[in-house]
Amino acid sequence: MSLFLLTFFLVYGGVHAYAFQKARTALGFGWGTSTAVILVLAALCCGPLIVHYLGEHKLETAAKAASWLGYTWMGLLFFFTWMNLAIDALNLLVRLAGAVSSRGASAAITYGKAPFLALAGLSVALGAYSFFEASHPRIEHIRIRTDKLPAGTNRLRIAQISDVHLGLIVRHDRANAIASAVRKANPDLFVSTGDLVDGRINHLDGLSEIFREIRPPLGKYAVTGNHEFYAGIGQALDFTRRAGFTVLRGETVTVGNVLRIAGVDDPVGRAFGRTSERGEKELLGAAPSPLFTILLKHRPFLSNVTHRMFDLQLSGHTHNGQIFPFRLLVRFWYPLLAGLYTPGDGGALYISRGTGTWGPPMRFLSPPEVTIIDIIGRGHSSPLVGDTPQRGT
Repeated sequence: MSLFLLTFFLVYGGVHAYAFQKARTALGFGWGTSTAVILVLAALCCGPLIVHYLGEHKLETAAKAASWLGYTWMGLLFFFTWMNLAIDALNLLVRLAGAVSSRGASAAITYGKAPFLALAGLSVALGAYSFFEASHPRIEHIRIRTDKLPAGTNRLRIAQISDVHLGLIVRHDRANAIASAVRKANPDLFVSTGDLVDGRINHLDGLSEIFREIRPPLGKYAVTGNHEFYAGIGQALDFTRRAGFTVLRGETVTVGNVLRIAGVDDPVGRAFGRTSERGEKELLGAAPSPLFTILLKHRPFLSNVTHRMFDLQLSGHTHNGQIFPFRLLVRFWYPLLAGLYTPGDGGALYISRGTGTWGPPMRFLSPPEVTIIDIIGRGHSSPLVGDTPQRGT
């Protein structure tokens, strides 16, 4: 954890230093103003630690306020930073081209007070839009055809949520909107693919009840994500079960004699010594099941060993980058980032963009989603939304 904190503060502190230098160059700060700005930026840089401290000492109101301030600033700073980096990169390319041609070249965009204020204003505008986008989950309809449904069962409907991150920021309004979308879909099965909670979860009064009221006929199943372990796995499991979910931790269940569902723990649990010993290879066995098999797995990695032993893997974790262009960086770790993937030689994989937010309460060009998956028997031909699967972006 100390290595993580060191890396975080090196990166986040460096971003603050970069923004300060841009502001000082554009606005001409004196030493007095510079000192005051540095102190404010230092406090904002330590925002996540302040939130953690307040939460540990059960100062919930103060922790909420600090979360909104600190993480909103984080989002706005991200917008401001990448736009400035883009301008710096453009100016560097222009100067390099001038040097190569021996003609010399000045910056393509001159940086001063007016451009600085324009970029700051644009950052605020993008942040405001991102608040709006984050608070309006979309319904994504996916259709999967199979010949494994038993006679008389033409369709099974599954509602998936992932990465809700219930906590200090994602609260009752978001939870009610998510639950309303799930109820309207009238699913046969409801699943959560990890990170239902975020951080310390001592004060989530009334939130589990919102999800507990959803009672699909084939039940509700969940798996752990990395944040269940960060929050405290005992508390996280208790909350998830109070919300009505059966948590699968290296377990397989047969549901209604029509589905087989397997669920595995997030691998971060090994670092906490609290993960199930049973992995997906042991769960799924050496041959495909005659029942349509769903693997619930938080991180979107397809196993070369087991991908022929299930029909559909449901995952999340990536948030599709949450705030563009951050997804370009996330793709280095998760090449399969969001959407439906059909390898052709095994089961399909669907990766949710996530239903809530982590960190900044913002999403930019990556709206949250509640996913509705219709499993259709091959002989059934009634028209449904989302008949043509789309590959992930």
